[in-house]
Amino acid sequence: MPKLTITRLLVMLCVLTLLASGCAKKPVVEQPVAAPESTQVEMTQQQPAAVTEQAVTDTATNAYDAAAAARAAERAASKGLARIHFDFDQYILTPAAKSILVSNAGLLRAAPAVKVLIEGHCDERGSDEYNLALGEKRALAAKNYLVSLGVAADRMSVISYGEEMPIDPAHTKEAWAKNRRANFKVKR
Repeated sequence: MPKLTITRLLVMLCVLTLLASGCAKKPVVEQPVAAPESTQVEMTQQQPAAVTEQAVTDTATNAYDAAAAARAAERAASKGLARIHFDFDQYILTPAAKSILVSNAGLLRAAPAVKVLIEGHCDERGSDEYNLALGEKRALAAKNYLVSLGVAADRMSVISYGEEMPIDPAHTKEAWAKNRRANFKVKR
């Protein structure tokens, strides 16, 4: 709600500024030209007002469009950030993971106000301490790659859940592959 109020205030200030500058009197410059016809005088006098009204409309529309675009980018980022997966006992990004991170970086760059929590996860193999450390390395690897793609580091934080939050609780290779991941959650 406060963002909307601030946006409206900024739009109103822009509109008032444009109206005030459009109402300023211009100095009259006398030129030795034949007197124009009355219809030409009326058109000349009306033109600055029409331009000013159009400029006000354009400015208000652009401000509204920018705010709408920012909200759309935030929604896209919150829904579109895809998770990445890792190979067994690794925190090195695979080519598939890098491709997903490029897409995630595009969404994050489009929504500069969005902050993200990157969660590192592991499968159940290994000790709790080892998996917590590996999960953190996975989250940091994702964060560092996003930073290299132009996402500000201060917009991202990392946490490791180790093996504590599996997507698939089964004890199979397929389940373990699903659980070796980094998730991206938009912070509210």
